[in-house]
Amino acid sequence: MMAVMSIREAINRTIAEEMERDETVIALGEDIVGGMGTAGGPEAIGGIWGATGGLYAKFGPGRVIDTPISESAIVGAAAGAALAGKRPIAELMFADFVGVSLDQIWNQMAKFRYMFGGKTKCPAVIRLIYGAGMNAAAQHSQSVYAMMTSMPGLKIALPATPADAKGLLTEAIRGDDPVLFFEHKAMFGVKGEVPEGEHRVPFGHARLTREGGDVTIVTCGRMVNFSEKAADKLAADGIGCDVIDLRTTSPLDEETILDSVEQTGRLVVVDESPPRCSLAADISALVTAKAFSSLKAPPELVTAPHTPIPFARELERAWLPSPQKVEEAVRKALAFRS
Repeated sequence: MMAVMSIREAINRTIAEEMERDETVIALGEDIVGGMGTAGGPEAIGGIWGATGGLYAKFGPGRVIDTPISESAIVGAAAGAALAGKRPIAELMFADFVGVSLDQIWNQMAKFRYMFGGKTKCPAVIRLIYGAGMNAAAQHSQSVYAMMTSMPGLKIALPATPADAKGLLTEAIRGDDPVLFFEHKAMFGVKGEVPEGEHRVPFGHARLTREGGDVTIVTCGRMVNFSEKAADKLAADGIGCDVIDLRTTSPLDEETILDSVEQTGRLVVVDESPPRCSLAADISALVTAKAFSSLKAPPELVTAPHTPIPFARELERAWLPSPQKVEEAVRKALAFRS
């Protein structure tokens, strides 16, 4: 059975289902209840992204916890709760603010299992709302998944569909390792079919959303939709593209990427973050190192420029990768002659 819902609804329902299934699952974050002390009561806001509405009424203040405006406190509390036997789901309202909780994430959560010789675990999920396209300016629009992917001990998930939002989040909550779960702020309203009942998507297994023998497009998050639009337009001209939705960047499904490139001989990587030390650069290096003999053209990288994100709508639109830029990169790869 399938139900049609938005990514926002899929996340909300998944959290509710997991809290019903397991009483050790708790939710915490700034304004995830919202409205406390206002005339509208504790559900007056329900979280600025609408992804945690209704949870407070179902599970109460002991399991759905509004926190102070302190990302270090939110993540620190989640880390401690996970060590003490809970399965916390912490929200960072904007992924840009992860910097003030890097010690808790990078030096603590990511290293607990290793430094304690496997005698403990840290089953914590941190939901980070990321991405440009909503006119939220330079401090509230960044895509920091590449930086977090570089840190050993963390798992990184980026759903691009409502079905994957449910499947990946369920897998994250039930796992025993810290997971950073990236939700693109421009995609909360995206709708699609979601399986009813049990649905888990294992980490490290990419999704092939389009198939074609000419070019491999590797991407994640919102850029999956942009890449699919480009691939569909190119298909009308007889150009076939494999579009690979990574789903998770750590673990990374290297096998699917390399198998595709070995067939097509051409690679385009689409990444919303700036190019230096980016996911695009990492995947390009991976393919160049492990499938160099299969390449018929240099890898093409479609990324944002190495600048802060503009506030003006027209500039932000120009800053972002786009389906047109993906199409141009594919045609450039096909036109290359050694």
